[in-house]
Amino acid sequence: MSVNAPTAQSADLDSIRGTASTIHHAVSTVIEGKEQAVRTAVTVLLAEGHLLVEDVPGVGKTMLAKALARAIDCRVSRVQFTPDLLPSDITGVSVFNQDSRSFEFRRGAVFANIVVGDEINRASPKTQSALLESMEERQVTVDGTTYALPSPFMVMATQNPIEMEGTYPLPEAQRDRFMARISMGYPEASAEMTMLASHSEHDPLAALQPVTDGATVQAQIEAIRGLHTSPALRRYVVDLVTATRHHQGLRLGASPRAGLQLLRAARAHAALAGRDHVLPEDVQGLAGDVLAHRVILTGESQLARHTAHDLIADVVRRTPVPSGRG
Repeated sequence: MSVNAPTAQSADLDSIRGTASTIHHAVSTVIEGKEQAVRTAVTVLLAEGHLLVEDVPGVGKTMLAKALARAIDCRVSRVQFTPDLLPSDITGVSVFNQDSRSFEFRRGAVFANIVVGDEINRASPKTQSALLESMEERQVTVDGTTYALPSPFMVMATQNPIEMEGTYPLPEAQRDRFMARISMGYPEASAEMTMLASHSEHDPLAALQPVTDGATVQAQIEAIRGLHTSPALRRYVVDLVTATRHHQGLRLGASPRAGLQLLRAARAHAALAGRDHVLPEDVQGLAGDVLAHRVILTGESQLARHTAHDLIADVVRRTPVPSGRG
């Protein structure tokens, strides 16, 4: 048994790396020059989290979400969030069937493996809150009846932080449900030249074919859950989260959920690197994307033009790294 166990574990890691690499390559054929954003999206997927993509219009936010969804052969739904969107459009609604003389539940858009929520901050807070239960508990309760959501389940939402007219900023409770928040940023000139040449002739998203399926992704999510994390590593995560609550530049620090999701993301990051254990480097590399959207800056920090990423980087620099590895 002791001889076969490492071999089986190594095979699982090879499978995870292979699947992640295939998904990454497929999405990169659509999203030019954004390797880090694609890598983070795949990491969040395998960490069983949700992703918020926030940036200015036209940089590929929705394209990234749709490309990742299309690369996996599973059920996908896309919701265009608008002010008149109702919570029942998201969760579903019970309707009366005249023939059977009974109520039937019609499932909403959230009943999919990957839910692409475009411009989530354009919907009312009431509609935004319809996602809270599904994102945290992976279930939906309508009229007193609870319905389980399919596995894997991931919400990829986009929002534009520049245009404020007709939008409803995500409250802290909603942002805290997202494992990571990323910004796409403008592409390099060479990547933009490639995009102009390829995207003007054909739609690469239409040509993208699935490279794996939902069952495979779910199996790898479960394998990643078992990756080893030492007590020292877990203590390091707690120390980082605690430090955000006492940083002089932050009015609100990260929640306990933030530490849990940072550890989950670090496990996936380690697995994609081919390791069966998590290192402090895994945690440090993801701290900004996982923690920055969960904290609130003080007025002084805002006046000094500090960003949440700046202050999380300062927290990482100041927090002692455990000496033991593995």
